[in-house]
Amino acid sequence: MTLLAIGCLIGMGIPTKTMAQKTFTLEDLNFGGKNFRKMQPENRYVAWWGDQLVRTENDYCALVDLKTGGERRLFSLDDINKWASLSQSNEQIRHLYNATFPYGDRPWVMVMNGRETLIINFKTKKLEKRWERVQNVQAREWNKVSGATAYVLNNQLYVADGSGNVKQLTTDGSRQIVYGQAVHRNEFGIDGGLFWSEDGKRLAFYRMDQSMVTDFPLFSTPELDWTPGEGQSRMAQLEPTAYPMAGEASHKVTVGVYDLQTQKTIYLNAGDPTDRYFTNISWSPDGKTIYMFELNRDQNDARLVAYDAQSGERVKEIYRETHPKYVEPAHPICFLPWDANHFVMQSQKDGYNHLYLFDTNGKEIKQLTSGEWVVMEMLGFNAKQKSIIYVSNECSPIQRNTWSVDLKTGKRTLLDNGKGYHYASLNAGGTALYDSYSEPTVPRKIDLIQIAAKPTTHNWLAAKDPWAGYKQPEFSCGTLKANDGKTDLYYRMVKPSDFDPSKQYPTVVYVYGGPHAHNVDASWHYGSRSWETYMAQKGYLLFILDNRGSENRGRAFEQATFRQLGQVEMQDQMTGVAYLQSLPYVDKNRIGVHGWSFGGFMTISLMTNYPEVFKVGVAGGPVIDWKWYEAMYGERYMDTPQTNPEGYAKTSLLPKAKELKGKLQIITGLNDPVVLPQHCYSFLKACIEAGTQPDFFVYPGQEHNMRGHQSVHLHERITQYFEDYLK
Repeated sequence: MTLLAIGCLIGMGIPTKTMAQKTFTLEDLNFGGKNFRKMQPENRYVAWWGDQLVRTENDYCALVDLKTGGERRLFSLDDINKWASLSQSNEQIRHLYNATFPYGDRPWVMVMNGRETLIINFKTKKLEKRWERVQNVQAREWNKVSGATAYVLNNQLYVADGSGNVKQLTTDGSRQIVYGQAVHRNEFGIDGGLFWSEDGKRLAFYRMDQSMVTDFPLFSTPELDWTPGEGQSRMAQLEPTAYPMAGEASHKVTVGVYDLQTQKTIYLNAGDPTDRYFTNISWSPDGKTIYMFELNRDQNDARLVAYDAQSGERVKEIYRETHPKYVEPAHPICFLPWDANHFVMQSQKDGYNHLYLFDTNGKEIKQLTSGEWVVMEMLGFNAKQKSIIYVSNECSPIQRNTWSVDLKTGKRTLLDNGKGYHYASLNAGGTALYDSYSEPTVPRKIDLIQIAAKPTTHNWLAAKDPWAGYKQPEFSCGTLKANDGKTDLYYRMVKPSDFDPSKQYPTVVYVYGGPHAHNVDASWHYGSRSWETYMAQKGYLLFILDNRGSENRGRAFEQATFRQLGQVEMQDQMTGVAYLQSLPYVDKNRIGVHGWSFGGFMTISLMTNYPEVFKVGVAGGPVIDWKWYEAMYGERYMDTPQTNPEGYAKTSLLPKAKELKGKLQIITGLNDPVVLPQHCYSFLKACIEAGTQPDFFVYPGQEHNMRGHQSVHLHERITQYFEDYLK
């Protein structure tokens, strides 16, 4: 066995016991709880100043020595307020956690007080620049080279140049005509709608016309969402959301380009945007060309196209990828910092997400990474070594580790310790990493890594167990074979701290199961949700399995569910249940299931397809029928109701309402814009007609997830349901 292989191994079952007597509350464990932050592992906040690391704490910033971890104070919070002449309490900077250092060659720090953005020279101790932060904006993007800011206010798009001169670019913005914000329901890697060229002289932006999309009538409740003033109506107000359902009319997106120097706006001549998706916008290094992936409505034909940023005319098609099921471009191309004629592209075309080197004529130069594992993120480049720094699960399907690959030789080098789950950030030159990570029995460590032929590492923080002194469950991890007899499925099991194998325990299967997510990994406690600890403390055994269809296992693993969501997933979950039923300490008559969103869909699917197995279920925000879900996500995995009527009929839970036998609680947010309340209401109606009796609870004013302290209430409600009917 090689040293690398040894370094990549993780323990699959490492239960520990403690004699601690203190018990947890949901205020301790839940992210909305009053004590939640105190129960998290110690952390340190940082920002890169070019190639140098700065610690950004509440009341000071300090330069960190990457070799030793030693710190040298740069300035304090009081210094910043003094140098910026912020004497009034309502204008002072409150903390320095969010301080940034946008220019690696200048001793400038950027801070914000809510009303202004300020840049302060901490060497000369003087204010360099300040500008007003427009309040209540819907989107904002600043460019550090030109100093210009693009923002959306009251649905209109504006640009303020580096001198503060403001130009309004649009006048027709509205709820239906959306500028500068995420489009296509945030699918395909889209998380915003403003894209500056590198030099900040041109701005690309989305324009989305959704006037042809049917509205769903969400509404606000006066008593909970706002207090009517004198003379105002007490009636609930409509807050409709444009929702393109699978197989129905979708919105039309175009891409505009504003030139800061000419002050003119043009639109890319991409043709009719009907039934097409525009995503992963990127700029050439010289700011003259825009690159964009164009995906057909059927999502099986993706094309990378170049456009002239001055005229908007189509230059050429650079790359095309098709697949019988679907293609999902989710990452913009990245140009080599030392070569403007070559870029790196991510693709699953060989079955796993990997890195490829192309030239601007569309010629594939080489595949840079390969293997039955996936590149999870690309962090950047090391220009000196001519290498790419990236994140993958090459060590193990449930790990996340940081690597470099030499563009010339293809040699890959593991940069971290080869264990656990790592989140690293890279400095400007690609020569150092700030690596924050955990392992199943390690709450958090932070390493400072210098990237060289032989990487060197300094451990900067080894956090203590914040749960020390509490009764902690036993966390373990293992694999089961899927019913194909060859695919490994990873699971997590959580047992009470006083586990006794001679006893039988009520067991709850927690499930998500959908794409772009996973539940089991090699982080602290194997990625266990804190609610599982709360339930284990109450005497339950928890079981969590990542079925086929979930992320980071390759294209075939994900696409096994194509056109039949929920079916293969149930097969795999029932493989897990069969394993549970084989264990002498699992009470076969007391098995429950809980999940949210896709997991809510899975919960009701399991409850109604296997009514003799599951006694109790709690389904949050569940999809009931995929024909009511959004087009972008739904059609990728199910095609349309018109082209796949058998699949939609097979996966719909409405005909299954009559099969419900156990106790089922359904929970939703009244204003859920993701899984519309129509899903829950329709299933309730089907249950009424079938004579079955689910329970139902609504969170007024809430959307798809319960925010803040309401999450504590939610998880107490979920817990109590199992306490009432499963224990």
